[in-house]
Amino acid sequence: YRDMVLIEIEPCQAETMRVIGMAERYVKKNRIQKGQIWCVYDKDSFPARDFNGVEQRARQLSRGNPDLQYHAAWSNECIEFWFLLHFAYYTSNNHRTEYISFLNDKFRELGIGKYQKNMKNIFEILMEKGNPKLAIRYAKRIIKEGQGKTPTEIAPGTKVYELVEELAKYLPQKYIV
Repeated sequence: YRDMVLIEIEPCQAETMRVIGMAERYVKKNRIQKGQIWCVYDKDSFPARDFNGVEQRARQLSRGNPDLQYHAAWSNECIEFWFLLHFAYYTSNNHRTEYISFLNDKFRELGIGKYQKNMKNIFEILMEKGNPKLAIRYAKRIIKEGQGKTPTEIAPGTKVYELVEELAKYLPQKYIV
């Protein structure tokens, strides 16, 4: 099944280097030899060497097997920054509470209520009330402006857009970004 996508989410709520370690163990345990492995994680308050280390380890693992590619879809400082980009271009490096406050205000303005972590309908909200194409464009601009910097130094920043672009290839037309 050439165009089949299997998405398995392994929630770990762990420090950043454990995320890629868990991915490596998952691949080994399930004897995966071909495909894409995406590690999605936040900077939060983890040390720079660990946050940057996931992307470095992903590149290293990918060089070892061209058929099995690891990707780091990080957010500095938190996933809420990616959500925020669906509504505005934002480059101020603030604490995650500021991004959450922005989302609370925006969601109330849109009549959605208060933003909450792990909202089951966040995808629908971002697709219907936000602008995924703009979020991708904004995230790419921020990454381009941070070229040559480590993920920790790109603050705020996110590479979640890379995963979104990949998944969009397999979504129904109405969700294409």
